[in-house]
Amino acid sequence: MQEKVIATDAALALIDKLKQQHGPLMFHQSGGCCDGSQPMCFQEGEFKVGASDICLGTVSGCGYYMSRDQYEYWKHTQLILDVTPGRGSSFSLEIPLGVRFLMRSRLLAEQ
Repeated sequence: MQEKVIATDAALALIDKLKQQHGPLMFHQSGGCCDGSQPMCFQEGEFKVGASDICLGTVSGCGYYMSRDQYEYWKHTQLILDVTPGRGSSFSLEIPLGVRFLMRSRLLAEQ
């Protein structure tokens, strides 16, 4: 069974750096209007997960959440957490470092 969410080496290195600075982390795939749908990184528990959110799995020990409605659109894909230079306009922990997380995707192989 393929994992629903994985990360590139660059994203894993950034997660490790952020864990050293902030402690345990979590991700939520935003569905907002400002940056579209982007991964947002928070200190664990700082973002309140609601009844309409589901956990897709973990990345480097960090829970990765998305709204159930958004998941319906992405359910046939594997999400790949990556990082790129540049500032996003969100409250995600990596923004002050001059980088931002982004999501790539690929279709899941037939099981």
